[in-house]
Amino acid sequence: MKHRIVLLGAGYAGAYAAGILARRLSPADTEITVVNAEPDFVQRMRLHAFAAGREIEAPKLADVFAGTGIRLRLARVTAVHPERQIVSVADADGGGELGYDTLVYALGSHVADQGVPGVAEHAFDVAGRPSALRLRERLDSLSRRGEGGRVLVVGDGLTGIETATEIAESRPGLSVALIARGDLGARLSAGAAGHLRQACDRLGITVLEHTTVESVEAKRVLCADGTALASDATVWAAGFAVNPVATAGGLEVTDNGQIVVDRTMRSVSHSNVYAIGDSVHVIGDNGRPMPMSCGSAGYTSNQAIESIVGRLTGRKVANTKLVYTFNHISLGRRDGIVQPVDGEGRAKPKYVGGRKAARIKAGIIKGSLWATSHPTFGLPKRKHRLAAAPDASPAEKTIA
Repeated sequence: MKHRIVLLGAGYAGAYAAGILARRLSPADTEITVVNAEPDFVQRMRLHAFAAGREIEAPKLADVFAGTGIRLRLARVTAVHPERQIVSVADADGGGELGYDTLVYALGSHVADQGVPGVAEHAFDVAGRPSALRLRERLDSLSRRGEGGRVLVVGDGLTGIETATEIAESRPGLSVALIARGDLGARLSAGAAGHLRQACDRLGITVLEHTTVESVEAKRVLCADGTALASDATVWAAGFAVNPVATAGGLEVTDNGQIVVDRTMRSVSHSNVYAIGDSVHVIGDNGRPMPMSCGSAGYTSNQAIESIVGRLTGRKVANTKLVYTFNHISLGRRDGIVQPVDGEGRAKPKYVGGRKAARIKAGIIKGSLWATSHPTFGLPKRKHRLAAAPDASPAEKTIA
């Protein structure tokens, strides 16, 4: 009987990992299935641009996996049962169950309302393609009105900054405001923060600092200081949360629901479950938890691939890099910031800004899409056969 590998989620982490595993493991011994709710690969790093009106590529997953032997199951994951080694899914036909021998959990993250009333009912977000499309349609409606609609972006993290600047540049007829809980660009170096302020000034973005949102209504946002801010479209970018499926299934998780793993991406509670991307809590090489980011998706995927291949084929498991070295932020199409960080995750004094930074960010996005869409390119053609008794123990030697 073939060893069944099931991957949940086909974002940057899941789609890439599935393709590489299919290339490196013999189909005579393994059966790889990817479960994803949508038929397309979603470039999450570009959803703010899609919402603002730009067209972005969305390759069909069937095309991405063509020729790899990977089975694609278009369905929504409703539950995991690690004790039974079963995944429950729902689709147009009612769904069912999938059994696995090795599970790779890559369900990513979604927008977190932070317990603020009205966010779910009235706010927009760019955490998924359907929600980004809703925002796009709303912005189209406001633009057609020609009355200078008001857009309010809540949250001054990378997503909020990129969304506000992209909308302001792409839709100059709209009035855009950005709400920051503290100082704008507080996590950037002084130079990068100054560059960000200049970009906001250039694009006509109103920045409201030291402002906390207490509730969201259909046409306004209420702040902690009693201020009511009018808004025709409120975009919520004040944090992300992970899918609760892992918690409900009994996997060991952190307080925010991320799966706790060892250095090799294997669940500390269930040895045949691996987690990657935003879904995982793992300590990086700097001794700090890896942040939710595209970069983390790549590093955690590479480690999980090495771990799974090593254990199933009886080889030693190599430790790949788990690093966090910089943030890259787009400020519209022709401007950006690349902010290096130190071992503690703090911004270094030097940064790259302007068109050069925009080109770097564009290159990273293009490279991420290409690597995901061509997972088998440049890898050894030899597919490894499985060992007679693949290792399932929680402890073994690894090599750096």
